[in-house]
Amino acid sequence: MSQQLRGESDFDQLPDDVPVSANIADIEEKRGFSSYYVFVIEVKTRGGGRYMIFRRYSQFYNLHAKLEERYGSESRNSRFCCLLPVLPGKVYVGAKREIADSRIPVLNAYMKKLLSFPAWLLLDEDVRLFFYQSEFDSQQVPQGLRRLRPRTRRVKSVSPQEPGFDRLAAPRAEALFDFTGSTKLELSFKKGDLIYLLSRVNKDWFEGTVRDATGIFPSAFVDIIKELPQEEDTINWLRCYYHDDNVSSIRDISVEEDLSSTPLFQDLMELISRAFARDDIALNYRDAEGDLIRLLSDEDVVLMVKQGRSWPFEKHIFPWKLHVTQQDDYSVYDPAGAGIAAQTATEP
Repeated sequence: MSQQLRGESDFDQLPDDVPVSANIADIEEKRGFSSYYVFVIEVKTRGGGRYMIFRRYSQFYNLHAKLEERYGSESRNSRFCCLLPVLPGKVYVGAKREIADSRIPVLNAYMKKLLSFPAWLLLDEDVRLFFYQSEFDSQQVPQGLRRLRPRTRRVKSVSPQEPGFDRLAAPRAEALFDFTGSTKLELSFKKGDLIYLLSRVNKDWFEGTVRDATGIFPSAFVDIIKELPQEEDTINWLRCYYHDDNVSSIRDISVEEDLSSTPLFQDLMELISRAFARDDIALNYRDAEGDLIRLLSDEDVVLMVKQGRSWPFEKHIFPWKLHVTQQDDYSVYDPAGAGIAAQTATEP
């Protein structure tokens, strides 16, 4: 189909920030209400820009569904109808990492074909949003250092040579030893060099700039003169009250989920079962009247989260709290005889 091919004139008219190639550099496991894997994708733009984005398979799936509806063979929009690349279907059985690994070559082929389409598809709003580097993406640090692409390659905005640059206020370090980078990603410097710090890659590596060069380097080679600002913690905590034989204990479970997230009931059950190493548990929350309500379905979780939005909450702690009881213990729902209910009656 002629509409499948992109002419050179079309390409020349594209904006510089339009993605023209994307490749999966790695996969990473994330800790949410359930563990899942994300694909670490390096995107290159027409103007020569390069950055990393982090996408789950479900985001690929949702994008493809929208494109099929809009441009697929069954679409009524015949003017822009085309033969879209094939996306691998959802898999429900198997180890999550093995499934993610097996998808890498197929997803790479999918993105390559998608980004070779004419300008009208590359400028589609959903395509642009999928490949756009969001604030969330820019704050992520790939775990595989060997595949890291420093996200602040544009040194001009922080260059010490620029007028108005405050050398005394800038985070910086002094080189204790010579360091010669082994790849183009690593920053080479000499003993005594003053290195301006841009970000902390992990506990062992920084990203910095010296003499208009930018790269990553080991923290053991420098002495910190002024530390980087403290980064915002991306971990949030789910507070659980565990009730057993009239004794209550509190445990906070870390999850990499936004405080506004609404988990699935099954994901919550699996998370709490792992945390307490028990399968014979029930999940509950305390409503506005102080009564314990047992969670039995996704609809119950939605109601709990909705009510929790009106409750006071601490920073990085979900406003809704879980009360974990034994599965066959119904005495906790008896207002007259539930001693443990009174212990935490002030908790929402």
